[in-house]
Amino acid sequence: MLIKPSKNIFDQIVMEFVYKKRFFTKSKIRSLKEKEEYIEVVGARENNLKNIDIKIPRNKLVVITGMSGSGKSSLAFDTIYAEGQRRYIETFSAYARQFLGGFERPDVDKISGLSPVIAIEQKTISKNPRSTVGTITEVYDFLRLLYARVSDAVSYKTGELMVRYTDEQISDLILTEFRDQKLLVLAPIVKGRKGHYRELFEQIQKEGYIRAQIDGEIVELSKGMRLDRYVVHDIEVVIDRLKVQDKDQQRILKSVQKALEKGKGNIVVLNPDSGEIKYMSRHLMCPTSGISYPEPEPNLFSFNSPYGACSRCNGLGEIAEIDEKKIIPDTKKNISQGAIKPLGELKSNWIFTQVEALLKKHNYSLKTPVKDIDDQVISSILYGSDEMLNVSPTNGVDYQVKFEGVITFMERQVEDKSSAVIKRWATSFMNKKPCPECNGARLKKEALFFKIKKKNISEIAQMDLAQLSTWFNNIEEELGGRKKDANRLKIAREPLKEIRTRLQFLLDVGIEYLSLDRSAKTLSGGEAQRIRLATQIGSQLV
Repeated sequence: MLIKPSKNIFDQIVMEFVYKKRFFTKSKIRSLKEKEEYIEVVGARENNLKNIDIKIPRNKLVVITGMSGSGKSSLAFDTIYAEGQRRYIETFSAYARQFLGGFERPDVDKISGLSPVIAIEQKTISKNPRSTVGTITEVYDFLRLLYARVSDAVSYKTGELMVRYTDEQISDLILTEFRDQKLLVLAPIVKGRKGHYRELFEQIQKEGYIRAQIDGEIVELSKGMRLDRYVVHDIEVVIDRLKVQDKDQQRILKSVQKALEKGKGNIVVLNPDSGEIKYMSRHLMCPTSGISYPEPEPNLFSFNSPYGACSRCNGLGEIAEIDEKKIIPDTKKNISQGAIKPLGELKSNWIFTQVEALLKKHNYSLKTPVKDIDDQVISSILYGSDEMLNVSPTNGVDYQVKFEGVITFMERQVEDKSSAVIKRWATSFMNKKPCPECNGARLKKEALFFKIKKKNISEIAQMDLAQLSTWFNNIEEELGGRKKDANRLKIAREPLKEIRTRLQFLLDVGIEYLSLDRSAKTLSGGEAQRIRLATQIGSQLV
């Protein structure tokens, strides 16, 4: 049988067989061609599948439908996808396979016509409380980069824009604003810290400085000088005293450079006659209050980094707080009956001995209903008390102890990161509530005062994706409007391009109502699939 050359790959394969004198009948060729055009599954028994045979056409969009529990996922994911993945891994060398682990063969008699496979699974993406829509899609990562490079820093005390100066600019400002005035150039070395600072004063004197401003008062340093160690102090070293005139421009510059070196980039200028103070810095600083921020880096805006996460909630945005109603659900019961749920019913142990002693001191017993016990006594049982209790354990020896309190003990177990079992027991009596320090924003205070178009990164993350896409439409006008930083628009161009591209993919898959700060564990299966689909499309794989 002669076969004409064709562009069809299958026909070319058949021609190779012909040239090798391996001739086939028409029925045999038809059978081979059918196998090439279908994925054929024979005897699928994975999970709830009952020996299913099926032929799925290749190069077509195929939808598997059916009622819940009919085996759709078992066929698509646990059989076809699992076998395609297993066969692909088998093509790797033995050395590479050892790092990937073993893949079990699905319970099926035969699968033919398979290709290497990719699956967008129906499961929720992550149960990690730190994972959000923004982190999964990487939009938040580009937002962090954008805020680190082009945002405006605002003082959380005065609301003014933070400023930074070069050494020469500081020198010129002093000449301009304090001309013909007496001036003290100070280097701040201690800001709002306790201590006696005896060694610090000795070191300053060895370096040749003889005066310092301590808690707002200029004093001469003396040998053995020390402060009250339990009081918060501010200390600035007097670097120079001078009258500001044009002829002293070089001296002013040198004094400024010394003060900046000693003050780690910060300087304070004081007019002793008028009391006028000016704060300046090489770093971001509020010109009125003198507070300074760290230089913005992407990890300052990351709630998964200790550098940027709120110290109270560790970047989770919420804290666990013990609910008294869960501790004492039924006030009609007495303590021996298990009214205090974490303690359970009466046992012969140390904590019940202390509770009994506390009640006895106030003329109550373990059999007194909780509703009949004074609120102050209940508070002492839950949160502890400073009063000494006479406790007589079974060994006959009397002790005087302070009772720690049931709730105090449970909170300590959570904070001390005890065993997982004890922590799970303690957290079962807790409720989640927004962190009072960051109000659920997850970031430390400084990170929330870097703003673009008067919004911080947390406010941006709280917008739904449709609003966020609109917000980014005219952002170039805002970034390009500041003359002193003409490069901001150029710096922002690449992050903005990536953000807009990813946002458009998310809008295209129909999840415009989600926000970037939405926790991944709260997403439905369909929402998780759409996010993963948008992420795959955004990776520009073909």
